[in-house]
Amino acid sequence: MGEKIKNMFRGHKEKKKNQNGGFSYRLASFIIHKRGWIESVFVIGCLLSLLTMNFVNVNYDLTKYLPETAESAIGLDVMRDKFGYPGTARVMVKDVSLYEAKQYKDEIAEIDGVDQVLWCDCSVNIYAGEDFINESDIKDYYKDRNAVFDITFVEESDSSRTSNAINEMKNLLGDKGCYVGMAVQNKSMTESMAREMSKILVVAVVMIFAVLSVTTTAWTEPILFLLVMGVAVLLNKGTNIFIGTVSFLTENVSIILQLATSMDYSIFLLDAFMNYRKQGMNEEDAIINAVQEAINSIFASSLTTVVGFLALVTMKFSIGFDLGLVLAKGIVFSLLTVVFFMPAMILKFAKLNEKTKHRSFMPDFHGLGKVIYRIRPIVFAVIVLVTPLAYTAQGLNDFLYGNDSMGASEGTQVYEDDQEITKIFGRSNMLLALYPNTSEVNERAMAKEIKDLSYVKSVTALADTLPEGIPEEFLPKSTVELLHKGGYCRMLIYTRTKTESAEAFKDSDAIQEIVKKYYPDGSYLVGETPSTQDIKSFIVKDYENVNVLSLAGVFLVVMMSFKSAVMPILVIIPIEVAIFINMAMPYFQGVEMVYMGYIIVSSIQLGATVDYSILLANNYLAKRKPLPKKKACVEAIAASCSSIFTSGSIITLAGYIVYMISSTTAIADLGHLIGRGGLFS
Repeated sequence: MGEKIKNMFRGHKEKKKNQNGGFSYRLASFIIHKRGWIESVFVIGCLLSLLTMNFVNVNYDLTKYLPETAESAIGLDVMRDKFGYPGTARVMVKDVSLYEAKQYKDEIAEIDGVDQVLWCDCSVNIYAGEDFINESDIKDYYKDRNAVFDITFVEESDSSRTSNAINEMKNLLGDKGCYVGMAVQNKSMTESMAREMSKILVVAVVMIFAVLSVTTTAWTEPILFLLVMGVAVLLNKGTNIFIGTVSFLTENVSIILQLATSMDYSIFLLDAFMNYRKQGMNEEDAIINAVQEAINSIFASSLTTVVGFLALVTMKFSIGFDLGLVLAKGIVFSLLTVVFFMPAMILKFAKLNEKTKHRSFMPDFHGLGKVIYRIRPIVFAVIVLVTPLAYTAQGLNDFLYGNDSMGASEGTQVYEDDQEITKIFGRSNMLLALYPNTSEVNERAMAKEIKDLSYVKSVTALADTLPEGIPEEFLPKSTVELLHKGGYCRMLIYTRTKTESAEAFKDSDAIQEIVKKYYPDGSYLVGETPSTQDIKSFIVKDYENVNVLSLAGVFLVVMMSFKSAVMPILVIIPIEVAIFINMAMPYFQGVEMVYMGYIIVSSIQLGATVDYSILLANNYLAKRKPLPKKKACVEAIAASCSSIFTSGSIITLAGYIVYMISSTTAIADLGHLIGRGGLFS
């Protein structure tokens, strides 16, 4: 991709003779003459990063990225402060009698880390014998010799204590158990991501190596590029320790995206070095001049990508800050590694590259240029027709906003278990009402009103559990503190809905209205559904801001580079059209789309691929001076195709590798959007 960046920003031509004290020349000379020290600094940085990367926490809970002002976020803070925020799970036991199910329930309740197990024995005497029990009274918890338990844990979904409790349940139930819920999902994701990420990286490195082998002219050049980019990736990953905790999205896509979007820089530097060597310079002079050229050109090129990533930092739903910061930091480390570390590596690889030279496998693209020139009116007409349709369709997608977007995809055990439990017992969604402990009468009345709602499966509240007139002091303190503590009460409400759907949102609003009626001040409804509603409200507004900022940022960078207000419009339009078509595809396929992917990929696709149209425009302007329009167009296409195909292939392959290997819906969808977006761009 060296030719791409070389031609992107005119005015950075050969400055090999500019040895009269210019800053870039002096810096280049310093880098080469002090390369031993610089190598040592990078080696130490890599060793420290290998250590620190193990102390970076990964967060799987999207609710933690809600702004502090969100109603559900305030409620969650109250919950954590007063009761802790429990992880939840739903466990089905197959082929058991009522009595056996009761035994399993009691054993699960004794497992360390389990807080409560909700089952039908709370309201029905299961020892009365199956002939004396009305099936309709227990159908939500026992049916066709299958029992299902709603479980809350002492600690959060992602704690090791909760994970150990799930392991103990699995040991207890063996083949009889099916497991779903956020705690189960988090555990499954943690384990699968560690396994899948290694596979993604191996496949990505092999595929990128294959692409580079075809597009370079020496068998050892791809090794050099991957070594340099590997150092940059490692430094970026290790410095995440200063952030402390990164999201599961950041952890799993940042490496691939960094490789895909910044590989060009190292290719350019090596190309510049080889060109100076062909001019007869010795190795040291050639690398000094190549670095001098790279400092300006790579910096200018990386700006569009950094601007696209930094637009995400402005999101109020702060997963964007997390991802945007790490991606932008990755580009900066790639730039620094190429400029400071790679020159030493080029000198070390120079003889190897010479020995392993091979002919170029890239074809001559003049024929393609002539075809494209001939069909340009048809292409223009098609784009004019398709663009309004794609723009409209991308806004009509069905979106997922919350933790449902993390759900394990088809083929995973969590997915299979979810299908099996839902088929027999339907859905179960836990909501938690929090309200001041001021009135037992109000609590009892509220519990009754919520319990009478058709979509509510069960309600657990202390006032509703105690016989009327019996004070809570008669109960053990440990029992009372499950539902009354620190001047607050909590009520466990289970509904028969998914956590994220129009119906779930409507039902959540209705329950919240009832809670506010009895406790107008200091009351909250928390859970996956209310949090998802808040995520939706913030993230939709974020899209408008991110889109405007990324467009404005790229526009300014391109305008300064071309010194023209018209050129940014011309180079941005093709990429925006590609984004519209990419985002419209889920609508035409009839599949749900993760809204986070919609925002993130729009910004990434613009920042990372606008270079393609900048390159083509630059090549055309350069060829247009001596040539007529038709010839200049064909020549520009021929000069640009190799670079665009190299970079485009890497980002497309990287995205599709993530899509094909990851079992986590949000990550797989993000990979699909990135891969398809690179292809369309």
